[in-house]
Amino acid sequence: MYCASCGTPITPGLSFCNRCGARLEDKPQENKTGPITAYLTAITLIGISGLGIMFAGALVLKKGADLPVEFVALFTFFTFLLTGLTEVMLIKNLTKLSGLADSKNQSNYVQSPPLVQQPPLELRPPTAQSFGEPVGSVTENTTRTLEYARRER
Repeated sequence: MYCASCGTPITPGLSFCNRCGARLEDKPQENKTGPITAYLTAITLIGISGLGIMFAGALVLKKGADLPVEFVALFTFFTFLLTGLTEVMLIKNLTKLSGLADSKNQSNYVQSPPLVQQPPLELRPPTAQSFGEPVGSVTENTTRTLEYARRER
């Protein structure tokens, strides 16, 4: 078994690579649908309660308070607007959470060919690396105490 990040051989049963520290996945990740279910429940409950408030409120304002029709229509419009905006914001967050927005944005771009996966490091041919100039030692001139150092001016 090899590390997917750096390609070094790893022993079975490890959670992290000893060389690069990448997390090694043995089990596929479980699909977490808890937040999606919560958003769908919230969308449904807010839609039903918003319509209930809109119709019941209009009925109470007209029959119970005996207000003019214009005021009842204004109340109904603003209740519908508030409920609709809340629903739109919840649906927008739901699409972000479920990843539908990302797939729509990616479909507008040109698809690139899939990348070729590199073989593990031990199977790759060695590459030439230049390390630059060697750094001089701090004690280079202090260990030659018996040699005369000629100084030119």
